Amino acid sequence: MENKGNSGGAAAAIQRERPTLKTIAFMTGLGITTVSRALKDAPDIGAETKERVRMVARQLGYQPNRAGVRLRTGKTNVIALVLSIDEEIMGFSSQMVFGISEVLTGTPYHIVVTPHSHSKDPMLPVRYILDTGSADGVIISRIEPDDPRVRLLAEQNMPFATHGRTDAGLVHPYHDFDNESFAHEAVKRLVERGRRRIALLQPASKLTYYAHTRIGFQTGLHDYGAEEVPLRVNTDTPLEEVKAAVEAMMRMPNAPDGIVCSAGSAAIAVNAGIEATSKRVGYDIDMVSKQSAPILNWIRPEIITANEDVRHAGRELAKAVIARIDGIEPELLQSISKPVWPDDRR
Repeated sequence: MENKGNSGGAAAAIQRERPTLKTIAFMTGLGITTVSRALKDAPDIGAETKERVRMVARQLGYQPNRAGVRLRTGKTNVIALVLSIDEEIMGFSSQMVFGISEVLTGTPYHIVVTPHSHSKDPMLPVRYILDTGSADGVIISRIEPDDPRVRLLAEQNMPFATHGRTDAGLVHPYHDFDNESFAHEAVKRLVERGRRRIALLQPASKLTYYAHTRIGFQTGLHDYGAEEVPLRVNTDTPLEEVKAAVEAMMRMPNAPDGIVCSAGSAAIAVNAGIEATSKRVGYDIDMVSKQSAPILNWIRPEIITANEDVRHAGRELAKAVIARIDGIEPELLQSISKPVWPDDRR
């Protein structure tokens, strides 16, 4: 009886401490090596044993000791997401994080977000990760045609994936949105509503998807017989300036009767600029915009929207960077998603 009581006391003491592999081994009656291999899904460990080990690990709230893992293997089990804080509006960054987290659940990896502003040096967060060895893989966004971050990551043999493509002959993992298709279809939908003078709120010219958007837009104008009304701001312009520029444009004698907007957050400012002139979307002018969450349709249902599934992008990027860590060739880790239009959602 005395020994039994001591055993129960030992179990209670172990549970009060941070659970380790030794804790799980004690609770399951298995060896530490067996527990470790079961948690890593080793093929020589039976399914019943794996499930028993995982159940006890969940009940105890077991988390791997990252410092210990790094000392033993040289790995951090960290995927670093370098994300612009300017993209937080309209839920872009949160959807990206959700998508990545869905894939990382059940793997040894977890996400660490490294925020930065697109007005600062974009190389800083990437250099920090490389200099400190603080991640096993990296995900970056706001990609430029010849992006120095991509070149540096490739030179340093750091597994990575990009939200967007480069255009400099370097093969790398990416997931992108088909902005060319979006802009072309946007012009078509505006022309179908009788609009002929169309403005484009385009991405910043330094980004790769600027060229994709411009090609789709200009091809659409040519194919459907419309003309462009120049708009001298872009999606990186502060929203107050976007609103002011659109308001000034709408007061001109040759104001547009259609607008294509390359970002959901900027579409709010575009709408405000239009309404400041006592004109209204869906009546005096039509607007087509991308969005990553259905907020625009709540604010102004008359806006024609195409969904960019950023959560899906996060999932694809997480899968790509893990596959790259595992040695899969980068040309096999490239994907592009199509815009989803209202009639596609029925």
